[in-house]
Amino acid sequence: MMELSLPQIWMIIGLLMLVAELVSVVLVFIFFAVGGLVTALLAAIGLLPTLEYQIMAFSAISILTLIIFRKHARKLLEARRDKQEEYKEFVGETAMVIRDIPSNGSGKIYYRGAEWSATSNNHNPIEAGSKVVIQRTEGITLVVEES
Repeated sequence: MMELSLPQIWMIIGLLMLVAELVSVVLVFIFFAVGGLVTALLAAIGLLPTLEYQIMAFSAISILTLIIFRKHARKLLEARRDKQEEYKEFVGETAMVIRDIPSNGSGKIYYRGAEWSATSNNHNPIEAGSKVVIQRTEGITLVVEES
C-alpha cells in the first residue's frame, strides 16, 4: 500500500475544498482550497518541514484569503447577477391559448410557431381559444393576461 506524504495530503485537502466549493454556493470553501494548495506547495519545497508549521500555514493562508478576497468576490458575483436582466423580447406580444390556463397553474399558448407553458398574471382562468398578451417571462414560462 502506498503511503501519502504530507504535501500530497494537503493537495488532496485543497482539491476536496475546490470540489466542495463547486457544489456549494457559500463562497467559503475556495479560500480553504487556496490554503490547502499553497500549504502543499510550501511543504513540497521544504519551507514547512513539520505538521505543526503546515497546520499554522494552512490556517493563516485560509483566513487571510477569506478576509482579503471574500468581499471582492461577493461584489463580482452580485455585479454579474445584476447584469442578468429579465428576457423582455416577448413582452407585449399576442398569443393564442391552446390549453386552458387555470387560476393557479399552467396551460399552453401558441406563440411564434411553438407551444409555450403559460400562467395567468392575475390568477384568472383563461380558456383555450382566447387571445392573450404576454406580460413577462418566468424562466421558460410566459405570464399572460387575456386581451
